[in-house]
Amino acid sequence: MATAKKSAKATTKGLEDLFLDGLKDLYYAEKKILRALPKMAKGAESEKVTAAFEKHRVETEAHVDRLEEVFEKFGKAARGKTCPAIDGIIEEGSEILEDYEGAPALDAGLVAAAQAVEHYEIARYGTLIAWAEQMGKADVAALLKATLKEEVATDEALTGLGEGGVNQRALQAAA
Repeated sequence: MATAKKSAKATTKGLEDLFLDGLKDLYYAEKKILRALPKMAKGAESEKVTAAFEKHRVETEAHVDRLEEVFEKFGKAARGKTCPAIDGIIEEGSEILEDYEGAPALDAGLVAAAQAVEHYEIARYGTLIAWAEQMGKADVAALLKATLKEEVATDEALTGLGEGGVNQRALQAAA
């Protein structure tokens, strides 16, 4: 009986629909990140952290362009869909800016917040790449892979900032 109910609720939505929903989610996220990065760069204490955020802002502009190209390949207008996950992650970063302003741990907190964003993006891009490949859209997968490569590099650079002194400075100052 339960099976019959599930069948009655079934729709015609398939992998392409799921892909396009994920694409809208990422488009929204990238646009939101574009607005957050200048605030994070301005709030950072370390010139290296500021430079990392400014570099990623430029890369994020290219990510938006690539996503718009993917929308075009599907014959769809580039539109975002509210993403509560990225809204929450960015809100946490804003709280760190406010709560740790002037504190020795500010940069460590900002790096951690930025890595949360990167990890979210890495997961989403990885999923969309897998789905694009499953649908036989190698050209779309290639565009998304280019962005994923940059997201991974940014995450690694952020790890380097943390391990390269940002976390240590926060620890020493707290002692």
